[in-house]
Parts: sequence; structure tokens; C-alpha cells
Amino acid sequence: MGELKVKDKDIVVPGDVLAEGMDFLPAGGAFREGENIIASQVGVVSVNGRLLKLVPLNAKYIPKRGDTVIGKIVEVTNNCWFVDIGYSNHACIPLRDGSMEYIPKGADLTQYYDYNDFVVANITNVSKSKEIDLSMKGPGLRKLSEGRIIKVNSAKVPRIIGKQGSMISMIKQMTDCRIVVGQNGLVWLYDIDPLKEVIAVEAIKKIEERAHIQGLTDEIKMFLESKVGVKNAVQ
Repeated sequence: MGELKVKDKDIVVPGDVLAEGMDFLPAGGAFREGENIIASQVGVVSVNGRLLKLVPLNAKYIPKRGDTVIGKIVEVTNNCWFVDIGYSNHACIPLRDGSMEYIPKGADLTQYYDYNDFVVANITNVSKSKEIDLSMKGPGLRKLSEGRIIKVNSAKVPRIIGKQGSMISMIKQMTDCRIVVGQNGLVWLYDIDPLKEVIAVEAIKKIEERAHIQGLTDEIKMFLESKVGVKNAVQ
């Protein structure tokens, strides 16, 4: 009979034993050594049934196909927009994937996305040489105009989003903010009331700082209720 040596959301260091026996399976950040599952890095334990993995406390973003990212236009050529997504290589939006509308060859591409514009895009391909292709064709993929962009640790993005989007949905509902969370750790927020933006930013930063603790959803809910309640009382 296997024995779990840690709890979900525990912080561990390399060499810590996560479980004994063959009833559990190691995933990212963990490996099997004989009867034991061992941590290979500093991270937060994620227990999903029999599967044990570690979420790094700090990790650089690694682009993956299917990720939704937020990036800044840094170069415009005749057939591509280059985008800084916080990775060593800039990503590329090819002309064919720049819009749901047809873009003729020879068009002034800055009329669509100009230098320093921020966009929400989807990663369609990552080559072996780490060349990254993006697409603007899909629901919610667009240029961002109003609002603000904040940076968070990309390793904390799953906690900010929550299971099936529960955490970020709660923040949206309680602050009335429009929010997009990029897998690369950039977050866009907008509300006509800047005070609501500030509350949403504070909530997201709290999640980033306290991503490893138990009961975080309830803590963030109480925080939002206190902030929104105070604001409503002032009104």
C-alpha cells in the first residue's frame, strides 16, 4: 500500500520524498527511485489522484503550441509582425494569420498592428529551433487598446486562472473588470472605473505571492468582498 508523504500545495526541495510505494506516479519535477517518488526541484506539490507533480516557484516561460499569450509588437516587415512574448526568441504573426479579414500583399501592416501595440494571440507552432508562430484568428484574439498590462510569474498562471477558470472568473465577477491572462505571465485588465482595476490587480498579485497556500480561494474572496464593500459604501 502506497503512502503519500506530502500534502497538496506543500513546498518541497530537491531530494524530498513525496510518496512511497507504487500506488503513485511521478510527473513534472518528480522522479521515481526504487519505491519512492522524489522531488527534483524546488516547487509546490500538486496532487491529482495518483499523479504527483511539482509547480516551480519561479520558472521562465517556455512557449507551447496552443498557449494564449500577450505580447508587444517590436518589428513590422512586409509579411510578418514580430512580437515580444517574454521569451529569448521573438514570435512571428505571419500575414496569413494576422486577421480574420483578408490582408492583401503590400498593405501597410502598421494599420493593423503597429510598434508597441499589445496583442492577444495564440501559439500555432514552435519549431525545433524555437521559432514561434502566432495567430490572431480565433475568439478573443485581438489588439489591446485601453486598460493596463501587469507582469506575473508565468509559473503562477494556473493558480491565477484556477480550476476550470474559477479564480479569475471570481475576480472578473466581483470587480466587473475585463481580464485576459496570458500563459506567458502578462495579464491585461480594463474597467471604465480605474479603482476596480486597482482592486483586481491587488487580488492577482496576492494570488501570485500566496499561490502555495491552502484556502487561497476563500482568502481572495474575503479580500475582494472587503474592498468592493468599502468602495460601495463610499458611493
